[in-house]
Amino acid sequence: MSLSRRSFLRTAALATLAFPAVVRARNLNSQVQIAAIGVDGKGYSDIDEVASHPKARFVGLCDVDLARFAKIDKKHPGITHHEDWREMFAKLGDGFDAVTVSTPDHMHALPTMTAMRLGKHVYCQKPLTHTVWEARQLRLQAAKSKVRTQMGNQIHSAKEYRTGVKLIQTGRIGKVLAVHSWHPNTGNKYTGLTAAPASGPVPAGVNWDLWLGCAPARDFAPDVYHPFKWRDWVDFGCGTMGDFGCHLLDPVFTALKLGNPLSIKADSVGANPQTWCREQTIEWTFAGTEFTKGDTIKVTWYDGGRLPDLALARMPAGKQFPAAGSIFIGEEGVMLLPHYALPSLFPEEKFGKNLNPGELARRARAKDKPTDKVAVDLTDVVEGSSHYHAWIDAIVDGHETTDNFAYAGPLTEAVQLGNIASRNNGVNLEWDVANMKFPGKPEAEALLTKPYRKGWELIAADK
Repeated sequence: MSLSRRSFLRTAALATLAFPAVVRARNLNSQVQIAAIGVDGKGYSDIDEVASHPKARFVGLCDVDLARFAKIDKKHPGITHHEDWREMFAKLGDGFDAVTVSTPDHMHALPTMTAMRLGKHVYCQKPLTHTVWEARQLRLQAAKSKVRTQMGNQIHSAKEYRTGVKLIQTGRIGKVLAVHSWHPNTGNKYTGLTAAPASGPVPAGVNWDLWLGCAPARDFAPDVYHPFKWRDWVDFGCGTMGDFGCHLLDPVFTALKLGNPLSIKADSVGANPQTWCREQTIEWTFAGTEFTKGDTIKVTWYDGGRLPDLALARMPAGKQFPAAGSIFIGEEGVMLLPHYALPSLFPEEKFGKNLNPGELARRARAKDKPTDKVAVDLTDVVEGSSHYHAWIDAIVDGHETTDNFAYAGPLTEAVQLGNIASRNNGVNLEWDVANMKFPGKPEAEALLTKPYRKGWELIAADK
């Protein structure tokens, strides 16, 4: 069957309006047939990690840069190549069950939505989407299509973050009063630009039109957008907040069981129409939960060199914050959760020494019975697991993952709401989550979605 790119999208979308997506029943002894969109950088590691599961088998690889196939072919030879993910979906048809989406942020939502409408399971890189509206649509469609989904913030499954979640939920520092998270990157770290650069020739083998996808048309510029510096640009990436927010805020959301924010406010420097701001502080106010103190709780984000007050951590004199991480301020103490390492509890005079993982392991091997008090013991550590294997296991066994779109969608919404606040510096944005509105703030409301290039529109989730 010969389908134009546009007609394939239209046909796939319309078909699912008439016929609900049906996930093909699996023989539990068979392999999960997987297609991959994006084969280098994070795409390469996503393929490699998923392929290490004994029931995973890749049947199609897609990338708009043909030079990138050489690297993945050395490790995973014999898999068919495709330049356009829409054509790959059409050619594979019923010959694939799932897809990994490892593209620039602006192209996460469209292939993910199309795949789910076709009844395919999806592993999509973080942030789940480029906008708040897209995150909402993917969450709704995942529930409608009943497919197994996972966002690619892989530290969600690591022992370091899982241990931090356990310590909070078992009340080691009491009810949580506030959280502060930070990362050193600036929003336009990779280029430092604030305006579109001069155009240049597109490299051989790169399909620039396909790379742009749903984004507004613009000329290629060497060493600015592709292969990686797209993160700086409002049309393509989501700055530091999008790059690391779904990592650092993940254990905050998981540990405290946070929902949707009530309001968001930012103090930012360097915002402009082209690239993300140089530095920012973003404050979300959430409704309180069983793990927090009071009716509301504030979560504050810092980047571009900004940090919370060191005194809040109650650490020993001379100790500094790690480059990135979070502090949970509790009624009875503070938990420091680096990005990423095992957590520490302060003050040490209350909780005891905070040992590094190597010393903890040494004591376990030696079966030491030290007289000194240890803040975080080996018995506190929750073993991690493969985030990638968890997704394949969910497909094979028919259960949900803990980082599915029902969870990752609201987390991504909060992250992207922070980016909207940053572009509305100093404005307190009250969030009407049910109606997806900022009452009385039409300029901010306009940023909840984005214009799509003709032929690349994202159709809202099925009703």
